[in-house]
Amino acid sequence: MSATNSSAPPLSTELRRELRSFRKTLERFAPEPDISRFGTITRLGDGVVTVAGLERVRQNELLVIEGGGTAFVVRADTDQAGCVLVHEGEALEAGRRVWRSGAVVRTPVGEAVLGRVLDPLGRPLDGGGEVEAEGLEPIERPAPAIVERDFVRRPLHTGLLVVDAMLPLGRGQRELVLGDRKTGKTSLAVDAILAQKRSDVISIYAAIGQKTTTVGQVVEAVRRHGPLERTIFVVGAAETLPGLQWLVPYAACTIGEWFRDRGRDVLIVYDDLTRHADVHRQLALLLRLPPGREAFPGDVFYLHSRLLERSAQLSPEAGGGSLSALPIAETAAGNIAAYIPTNLISITDGQIYLEPRLFHAGQKPAVDVGLSVSRVGGRAQPPVLRELAARLRLEYARFLEVEHFARFGGITDPHTLAVLRHGRRIRFLLSQPRLRPYSLEEEVVLLIALHAGRLDPIPEDRLAGARLRLLEQVAPRAASLAPALAEGRLDEAGHRALLTAVDEALRGLVPETPEAKGGE
Repeated sequence: MSATNSSAPPLSTELRRELRSFRKTLERFAPEPDISRFGTITRLGDGVVTVAGLERVRQNELLVIEGGGTAFVVRADTDQAGCVLVHEGEALEAGRRVWRSGAVVRTPVGEAVLGRVLDPLGRPLDGGGEVEAEGLEPIERPAPAIVERDFVRRPLHTGLLVVDAMLPLGRGQRELVLGDRKTGKTSLAVDAILAQKRSDVISIYAAIGQKTTTVGQVVEAVRRHGPLERTIFVVGAAETLPGLQWLVPYAACTIGEWFRDRGRDVLIVYDDLTRHADVHRQLALLLRLPPGREAFPGDVFYLHSRLLERSAQLSPEAGGGSLSALPIAETAAGNIAAYIPTNLISITDGQIYLEPRLFHAGQKPAVDVGLSVSRVGGRAQPPVLRELAARLRLEYARFLEVEHFARFGGITDPHTLAVLRHGRRIRFLLSQPRLRPYSLEEEVVLLIALHAGRLDPIPEDRLAGARLRLLEQVAPRAASLAPALAEGRLDEAGHRALLTAVDEALRGLVPETPEAKGGE
């Protein structure tokens, strides 16, 4: 045999025998559904069933129950399976037969879901017809690999001045919104959805265990003020089965990933993950899983980490789309160090904390700037906002510190009085009406007036009128006065033109007498 002969040596008889055995093994374990065998329900619970007798059942597999019921597997042991109901069918009872379907839980995806209100299985809740989906995708999918991700660089505009200026968000970021009950968490997230009316971002609102009336208010708000045609609502209301509530965030994420994988930008709001963790604990205890801290099962961290890790900015090679997440968590008595909030803080890229004291004082959104942070920061902020808001956080922190001591009275130092006067203007602008997100041009105009000190001489009882003038008279002309704003920048000529327009709009609001000018 020559040295150049590349033919492989013949296989030995023993090796051929092993290969045939290996092929038979692969054929035996081929993923073909076997519905000829059935199991039986041995135990019932509140939204859960335990089934015995099913062979080779898999995690998240859908099971068909005699009488029309449907469940999916969350715990597969050698002799039984713990299942969560998503449809009860006829009255359940022990002894009913259960068949494997061979399919995992899936949700419809495609352009047809835009503008619709659905449950996590794709069933319509808005009175419309069936969803003509382009396909069904599993609700549990792996997160993008590191090589498929890119840096978070592009800004995600929320329309909230306190967020865009001091806690900037980027497309592909995960920013936690947390606070006590009734402090405006949902309102903040809804305003962020409404702000996408001026962008190409697709929004998804995932309602987990919310009241039907609350979900209806959110849908109506988006219908009246926002981009309903680019918004999707995935709902598992409080009165539905716990299994449906548990599926909501994963189904919503799968729907968002379909658009993200096609190069689109998606914003998804999970309202809220504290309730989702409670549902997970309820189901785990009913299925007799070992409890851990605060009776939560040991996988409660993985419950949310595998969900939020699916949010990402994809690299150009992977399509360049993004999936941004605004998960909401509820605290008790302001305790952000509780079990579930702490888990979520460690997973996300920052948090926006809503302070009850600020909310009851009338400052809305009641963002505590000191306890809030965005770990992406100015990298995803438009250059114009980064320049105008560079000193804003420091000035506001200095004002809060001085204001604390000013309550005792007796301050006559002109510099301290100027800090107090300017700080009150900052606080006024950071508070904005609900369902009224600002455009980038409006935020720039307000920050220019604040940064240049044009609001400081105006008495507090005239600040509302001053803001209205800026929004109605200057902001609509901002793009023509400063053309670089279209690229998120502000050159010197544009800055001068906008400042001149601000001075014209505020003319007549500044008192002429020094006594009236200093009256606070």
